[in-house]
Amino acid sequence: MIGVAVALLAVMAWDTTVMPIGAEEEQEGAKMARFAEEEFPKIREDIDSRAVDIDELSSAIAEDQSAAGEKYGVSGGVGPIMPVTFTGVVGEGASGTYEVKADGAPDDLVVRVQTGPAINGTDLRDATGEIEFGQFKNQIEYQNAGAALNDAMKAQVLSDIDTQALEGKTVTVMGVFQLINPNNWLVTPVDFSVE
Repeated sequence: MIGVAVALLAVMAWDTTVMPIGAEEEQEGAKMARFAEEEFPKIREDIDSRAVDIDELSSAIAEDQSAAGEKYGVSGGVGPIMPVTFTGVVGEGASGTYEVKADGAPDDLVVRVQTGPAINGTDLRDATGEIEFGQFKNQIEYQNAGAALNDAMKAQVLSDIDTQALEGKTVTVMGVFQLINPNNWLVTPVDFSVE
């Protein structure tokens, strides 16, 4: 009996991997960072191919929000994820989110753009409709994929921009927002240039 127990312990030890505390989270973070670095350029390309000028998009939303969502957007749960492009003057900002007075937008439309350091939401993850929950092991990993894509966007799009000194400058933005309130859009950029 003792021999069987020793053999069993030997087999268990041979098949066991000892990981330091925090190593699994570190591996998970590296995995999500690689995923985001590979996927973000594809997402940006997809948004670029579908982005609608703000005047056309805002008119379509004002006319029929549901039809505009079906025509231009991708299903995003609460509301469709809409691709948009615009040029405008940056107004006041708080916590890295700036209002932009976009050329061609109606006067009652508030357009805000996220520039970090915190980028909130999963609009980038959901923008193409091709990244799905079933690709991940659980809800936490699915959420982490969204956060990693936001980080990849910051590194690839916003890292060379002084996001603390945008007020009063003219910017051209391409990005996505979730259509919940037709008069208040929070845009996550995939392309951002300052004149």
